[in-house]
Amino acid sequence: MLLIPARNASSWTGPTGNNTYLLTGRVPALVDAGVGNPDHIEEIASALNGAPLATVLITHGHSDHVSGLPALMERWPALTVVRTLDAGPIAAGDRELEPIATPGHSRDHLSFLDEASGDLFCGDLLRANGTIVIPASRGGSLRQYLDSLRRIRHLNPRRLLPGHGPIVDDPPRVIDRYLHHREERERQVIESLRAGATTPAEIVAGVYGRLPPVLVGAAGESVLAHLIKLEEEGRARRVDDRWETVET
Repeated sequence: MLLIPARNASSWTGPTGNNTYLLTGRVPALVDAGVGNPDHIEEIASALNGAPLATVLITHGHSDHVSGLPALMERWPALTVVRTLDAGPIAAGDRELEPIATPGHSRDHLSFLDEASGDLFCGDLLRANGTIVIPASRGGSLRQYLDSLRRIRHLNPRRLLPGHGPIVDDPPRVIDRYLHHREERERQVIESLRAGATTPAEIVAGVYGRLPPVLVGAAGESVLAHLIKLEEEGRARRVDDRWETVET
């Protein structure tokens, strides 16, 4: 397995851009498509040493993971694209990958498990450093996201191969950190509501303090995801465009 950076570096994607993973062998396969950077395509071709790329597996439909598909299909016209659970186990390299539904960051999010090695290609389910934004206004669901983290925790993979950042060699520790972080953030959101905050923007200001402008929107999305989860659980409610706790 080769980690091949997609070369779309940014403050969101990391210093080398998205991770894509090439599995060489009987059925050459790529996990996630990158963004179509020509150097990325050439690095894949060089690693294949003349063999055609047969399959690309997509973890989810956000542009940094799928917008490279046209360039890949132009280079390898017979390419098969897998982006749903329907395919069942998928031949990839000299092994099989099992798609697992891990929604939350997006509705369509999948992870792919190599049971033989214990590796799990997990897209934007988590990363070694930082957190994952739950874009609540664009289909993200914190409730589903937490369920997905617990589902993967139960599978006990040996390694997590994320869409951004380094490979995770200690999945239980990182997953538990993510779960604890969300529990703590929920507590802060509830405390902000009880203190008089009524909108995601007011909660962001109270919980996060001063943020770089580029991060304010992402913080608002995560706060909204927490509010919607609390609403689903009957612990908060919307009144017009304002939020309040439901005390029991």
